[in-house]
Amino acid sequence: MGKSSLAVSCKKLDGTNMSIILTSEQEKIIQNLLSTGKFNNASEVIQAALRLLEQESISEREWLDKTRPLIEEGIASLENGEGIDGETFVNHLLADLQQVKKSQK
Repeated sequence: MGKSSLAVSCKKLDGTNMSIILTSEQEKIIQNLLSTGKFNNASEVIQAALRLLEQESISEREWLDKTRPLIEEGIASLENGEGIDGETFVNHLLADLQQVKKSQK
């Protein structure tokens, strides 16, 4: 990781300041994004990055909320002797994957 080279300050909701120290690599990323013309300043770049991070966090949380009950259901089925063999399971996964790929075309 490179040395920190840029400090960004912003106001928190309570009116106090918050400072963020960026590495030289992070500063280069911001400069590269600014050079595309899509962003007017570093603040816009950071805001876009934070929006993406928030969306990723929400998506991950939603996925976990949907997946946990399925895992628990699967464990309960295995404990009741209702499982399937590994080859059948993998074949089902591969078929599902092929369907997803076809639907994305």
